[in-house]
Amino acid sequence: MKLFTYLSIWVFSRDVCEDGLACEVLNLRSLHIQKLNMVGIFMRLHTLNLDFCTSLTGLQKDCFSCMPNLMRLSMCETRVANLWTSTAALSKLPSLVELRFQNCLCCKDTGPCPASSGEKTNFRFCETTGSAQLNMSYYRETPSTDSGDATCVFRTKEAVRNLLSLDDSETTSEIQSGIDHFSENSELNLSSYLKEMCTLELSPTTLPDLNGQDKMQNKIQDKDEFTMSFHKQLLTNGTMSLKMYTSHHPSPICFEKHYRDYMIASLPRLEVLDNIPIRKMDREMAKSISSKYYEYLPYARKLKESVVHVLGKREMGTSGIYFQKPFKPKQLYPYRNGQHFFSRSLSAAKVGSVAWPHLHPVSNFSHTFKEESKRLRPRQFEYHPSDSRLMAFGTLDGEVVVINHENGKNVSYIPSIGAMNSVLGLSWLKKHPSKLLAGSDNGSLRLFDINRMPPKVADFCCYSATVTFDDFEQLTSLHVNSTDDQFLASGYSKDVALYDISSGKRLQLFTNMHQEPINVVKFAHHSPFLFATSSFDKDVKMWDLRQNPVRPCYTTSSSRGNVMVCFSPDDLYLLVSAVDNEVKQLMAADGRLCINFEIASTGSPHNYTRSYYMNGRDYIISGSCDQHVVRICCTQTGRRLRDVYLEDKESGNSLFVQSLRGDPFREFHMSILAASMRPSSKWEIIKVNMLASSRYTEEYSCGQRCGPLYGLGG
Repeated sequence: MKLFTYLSIWVFSRDVCEDGLACEVLNLRSLHIQKLNMVGIFMRLHTLNLDFCTSLTGLQKDCFSCMPNLMRLSMCETRVANLWTSTAALSKLPSLVELRFQNCLCCKDTGPCPASSGEKTNFRFCETTGSAQLNMSYYRETPSTDSGDATCVFRTKEAVRNLLSLDDSETTSEIQSGIDHFSENSELNLSSYLKEMCTLELSPTTLPDLNGQDKMQNKIQDKDEFTMSFHKQLLTNGTMSLKMYTSHHPSPICFEKHYRDYMIASLPRLEVLDNIPIRKMDREMAKSISSKYYEYLPYARKLKESVVHVLGKREMGTSGIYFQKPFKPKQLYPYRNGQHFFSRSLSAAKVGSVAWPHLHPVSNFSHTFKEESKRLRPRQFEYHPSDSRLMAFGTLDGEVVVINHENGKNVSYIPSIGAMNSVLGLSWLKKHPSKLLAGSDNGSLRLFDINRMPPKVADFCCYSATVTFDDFEQLTSLHVNSTDDQFLASGYSKDVALYDISSGKRLQLFTNMHQEPINVVKFAHHSPFLFATSSFDKDVKMWDLRQNPVRPCYTTSSSRGNVMVCFSPDDLYLLVSAVDNEVKQLMAADGRLCINFEIASTGSPHNYTRSYYMNGRDYIISGSCDQHVVRICCTQTGRRLRDVYLEDKESGNSLFVQSLRGDPFREFHMSILAASMRPSSKWEIIKVNMLASSRYTEEYSCGQRCGPLYGLGG
C-alpha cells in the first residue's frame, strides 16, 4: 500500500492533468520551480503567486495558456530576467490587470498601494520590532464558503509535507523524498502535482490567505522618520512617485533599463504594475520612451507581418511594406523592390514572430584519439570566410578543430603536440581559404592547411604544420591582413609583432604602443596596412604600416579598460568594447563617437565585454563574461532589438558569455562561446537562430559546466 501510494503520486505528477484545479487563488510561493509547466484547465483561477520561487529563471510561451481568466500575478524575487520573453508570455493573458516583479513596502498583494489609491489604510508601527505593518482589504483574503472558491497555498516544501497527513512515518518519508525530487526537477507538470496534493488533503474553504504569514518586514530605526519617508512617496494626485519608489524583493528583470515603460507599452490591458497604478499619462510616456530605446521589429519596421504576406508582396511586385491591403499592387519603388529589401522584410517578419530563438550546441561531442574518448573544450572560434558550413575552434588543451557546424561533423582535427597550449588566436586566410593561423597563450604560432589534415588522427607523427613562426610571448590575439601576406600578434605586453606569412619570419616588433597590455589587434577588412589596437590603458589607437607606426593616426579613449575592437565589414566604423558593458561605435576615419549603446554596467571590474557586428554592419551583438545574456542593438539608432539569455536546460544554471561572433552568411544568426562558473572545465559553442523558434526542437540540451574564465583575447 505504501509503495502504491508513493508511485501513484509521482507517476500522476508526470501525466497531463485534464481537469486542472478548481481554485481561484493559487499560491506557489517559495517552491523550487525551474520551469513553469502548468497544464490542464484553470478556468476559475484569477490570482497566482510565484513570489520567492528563486529557481524560476524564465517564462515559456504557453506557460499561462491554461489560465485565461488570470487577473493578478506576483513574481517578486524570482530569477526572471528576460524582458522580451516575459512580456511575450504575459501578453497571452487576456485578463491580466495587476502584475508585479517587485513590491511596495506596505503591500502584500498585487493591487495598487492603498495610500496611493485613496483607500482607507490601517497603518501602525510596531514598537518592539521597529517595522511597519499595513493592513489592507483590497482583495478578499478568505474565499466565501457559499461561493465554493478554493485557495491553494504551497509556500515551501515543508508546507506541502504538512498537507500529507499520513500516519505511517515510513510512507511519509518516501513521499518526502519524492517532494525533494520534485523541487529539483524542472520538467514536472505542476498542475498534476498540485492536483494530487490537493486530493490528499485540501480544504476548499479554510486554507491560509495569499501571502498570509509570510510578510517580509523591513527594520526601521525611527518611527517618525519612516512615517515621513512613506508619505513623501505619495504625490498629491494619489499616485506613488517613481523617483521615491523603493524596490523590495525585485526580480532581475526590474533592473533592465526602462523596464516599467517597456512593460506598460507591451501590455496595454495592465492597470497596476509593482503596486503602482498605470494612468493614461503613464501609457503615453511609456510608449514614447519604449520607442526611443527599444526597436520593436528589425530594420525599423512598425507593424508585424507574416512571412506569407511578405512573400506574396514580392511575387506581386508590391513594394510598400506598410500598405493596409496586403496583396493589392501599388505604385512601384525600384529601390524598395530589390532582393535585399525583401530579405530584410522576411527577417523582420520572422524575428517578430519568434520571442524564444532556437539555441543549438555545435561542439557538444567527444573526439576519439588513440582509443581514448576526450571531451573537447573550445576556447576560441571563427567562422570560415567563404564556406558557410565551416567553423574552426581552438581548445583549452591546444587542439585545433574544423567542423561542419551545420551537421556537427569533423572536417579536420589537429591535436596538441606539447608546444600548443590554450588556443587564444585563430585567423583564416582569405585568398587561401584552406589555411588557418593559430596561436596559443604560450606564444606558439602555426599555420595549418586543413586539406592536409584528416578528421581523425591516428598518430601524432602523421602531421606537421605548414609554417611555424617565432614565438610571441603571452599571446592574446592575432589577425591576418586582407592580402594574406602578413599578420599581427599582440599579447599581455605593450608590444605588437608583424610577421611575414610566406617566409615565417618576424618582420618587426613595435614596442610600447600602449601604456598597458594590448588585448586585441585587428587589421581593416579592405586595407592591408591599417590596423587598430585596444588596450587596458583605456585607449584605442589606429595605425598605418606605411608610416612605420611610431605614432598612431589617432587615439580615442574609453572610461574603462578596452577589451575588444573590430572594424565593420565595410571599414567605415570601429566597434569598441570596454570592461563592464561600455560599448561604442566610432568613425574609423577619425575616431569620432557615433553611438554609445548605453548598456547597463554591473559594477564589476572583471566583467570583460566583447562585441561584434551581425547582419553586415546593421546590428551588433554584445556579451560579457560575468553575465549570461547577449544583447542585440541597432547600429543606426542604438536601440535594443532583443536579448538572448543562456541557460543550462537540464540544471537551470546560467551560462556566461566568453566570446561570440555573428554569422557572416546568415541574417540574425550568431554563435556564442558559453561557459559556467562551476568548477568543472567544460565549455560549449552555442548557435543562435533568431529566425526559428525553440518550441520546434528539443536539441538544446547544453548541460555544460565550465572552468574559470579568461579576460584576454577576442
